[in-house]
Amino acid sequence: MTFRVIEAIAQTGSIRSAAERLSQTPSAVQRRLQNYEEELGFPIFERTAKGVRLNSAGELVIQHIRETLADTERLNSRIADLAGMRRGHVSVGCSQALVPYFLPREIAAYGALHPNVTFESVVIEHEQAAELLESYTVDVVLVFNEKSVPDYDVRLVVPQRLMAIMAVDHPLARYDVLRLRQCYAYPVALPVRGFGGRALLEQALYGKTFAAPPSMESNSFEFLKAHVAMTDAITFQIEIGAPDGTEGAGIVSRCIDPRDVVGGMLYVGQRRARTLPVAASRFVEKVSRTLADAYGPAARRSGPG
Repeated sequence: MTFRVIEAIAQTGSIRSAAERLSQTPSAVQRRLQNYEEELGFPIFERTAKGVRLNSAGELVIQHIRETLADTERLNSRIADLAGMRRGHVSVGCSQALVPYFLPREIAAYGALHPNVTFESVVIEHEQAAELLESYTVDVVLVFNEKSVPDYDVRLVVPQRLMAIMAVDHPLARYDVLRLRQCYAYPVALPVRGFGGRALLEQALYGKTFAAPPSMESNSFEFLKAHVAMTDAITFQIEIGAPDGTEGAGIVSRCIDPRDVVGGMLYVGQRRARTLPVAASRFVEKVSRTLADAYGPAARRSGPG
């Protein structure tokens, strides 16, 4: 319990906030911290006007705590598996493109087989992936990256094309493959900068005379989908996040000609040298199988290490 108290303090930067998260009183949390610091012989937090923050000793302690908690979770998961009852908690960091369709389906299918496994999903940008894996904040990442090589163990690499999303009755919906020039004959609604699909698009549009500013920008792909369903605007998304026309949302997707846009990669990854708990490890295996089945030889397998 003391380790979880210290972890909560480190995450929230506040004794009071940690107490609220743990459903304890601030004085009880403060006592646990003081007892641990006295036993250790060093303070691990600096007290500031805004709360507390880890000092140099604290950084070493929190890394040890996170490794210990992860090892304990892995042990508990293995013991539960031996008893025939898979238990555990799986934390997934993912790009927004995984949220509408792919990840909910995968979690639902896994949960139907293993109802005692709980999940947490957090939307992240690819720059955050290595940091969150290193700190044990997430067990696995599924993130799109349009350019750089990830700084973590990659289990699977899946190429991703850029797709145009539009209303089912849009004039361009009759085509299977679109050129960017065709799309920019209509209003364009884009995700804000920082999203992988936006980066792909801006790289492709550099120097193009037909490029125009977006008529709409949003950090929510759900909003962009609703917008294009009601207008003649077009938005863009990598293919794993694009609708296939069966969702009943009044939108369809069409592939952008690869001559216009060079795609990026979707990475399934985990912390280097970490052996995942059984629940998380089996979930990674399931996700990897689904992607390999969907993308065939284009999906390249790797392995931890």
